[in-house]
Amino acid sequence: MKRSLVVIYAAICLDAVGIGLIFPILPRLLAEVTHASDVAPLVGIMATLYAAMQFLFAPVLGALSDRLGRRPILLVSLAGAAINYGVMAFAPQLWLLLLGRAIAGLTSANVSVATAYLTDVSREDQRARRFGLLNAMFGAGFIVGPVLGGMLGDTWIRLPFIAAAALNAANLLLALFALPESHRAARRKIDLAALNPLGPLRWLASMKGLLPIVLVYFILAGGGEAYGVCWALWGADAFQWNGLWIGLSLGAFGVCQTMAQALLPGPATRRLGERGAILVGIACACIALVGMAFVTQGWIVFAIMPVFALGSIGMPAFQALATRHVDPTRQGQLQGVLASTVSLASIIAPLGFSTFYLAVHLHWPGAIWLSVAALNTVAIPLIFLGTRAPAV
Repeated sequence: MKRSLVVIYAAICLDAVGIGLIFPILPRLLAEVTHASDVAPLVGIMATLYAAMQFLFAPVLGALSDRLGRRPILLVSLAGAAINYGVMAFAPQLWLLLLGRAIAGLTSANVSVATAYLTDVSREDQRARRFGLLNAMFGAGFIVGPVLGGMLGDTWIRLPFIAAAALNAANLLLALFALPESHRAARRKIDLAALNPLGPLRWLASMKGLLPIVLVYFILAGGGEAYGVCWALWGADAFQWNGLWIGLSLGAFGVCQTMAQALLPGPATRRLGERGAILVGIACACIALVGMAFVTQGWIVFAIMPVFALGSIGMPAFQALATRHVDPTRQGQLQGVLASTVSLASIIAPLGFSTFYLAVHLHWPGAIWLSVAALNTVAIPLIFLGTRAPAV
């Protein structure tokens, strides 16, 4: 494999490691810094800040890479990631943690630049395989991150951030010496309209029948935010899990979900059809969520995870269904709308779930999963409405 591809894949894997690494230890770190007894709202604020910065700066970094080249933007983002984790490793006050998380969201927006780099250096017949490997590297990082964060965090709560800073610094050095430029810098001015992250959503109003599909995307993406915000809080409150067990549970969930997404969507869609696969996926997720709401022993959570992972089989079928609502010349616009929808859900949902968890955690922490199941069921009538709409 080319050295440049190794650097790109490593950068994406480290992005995912950084996202997952913070999940098991963030509540304890916030409690240490703020001395607050209930940190759920702060966890939600941190998640929203991260998503908002990613949402705002993904189009900016992409446009700058067209104007200035991919390499300088990737180098700056890797340096920013290393600095961010260094700040968070030693931050004595909340505002510094918030600043570090904002920088993390900004630098994680380099996914758009990494994707553009892969496009530059890959022939058309290579792109699908390389994009698949890119997604696999992100998934691998998200599995490793929580386990590493939980294990190191039990030794010293700041240690995971030091490790992440060192890894990103090493990747920066690798990119500095091994990553050539893939794109000739353009001399044209940057189109300011392209920097508007809400721009793709303006197209939505012109597409009849697409709104239910986009709303389903928004609901399911929003429900998925509950795990990152509430899992560590729930594990500590319900089972007194330490950082290692929180990390292991998140890692096990990632393994099960990755295997389900890799092996099952194709057969499920062939047997059940696209709408059937979506509905079965939602049903499996809701069954697992209701079970998690009532469990009293931590080992049962691991037993439920295979059922939980089956909830992911419907998303590829849903993505395929969505593409049939627009003609081939507008598929790029559709993907822009869906990406913007997921980003908006990632900004809004953490605040809602963290607020709800704060209200219920003293009496019934598992109630948070019932709220996610209820949200998923709201998507069901929209799925029927969207699949009745005629394809273009």
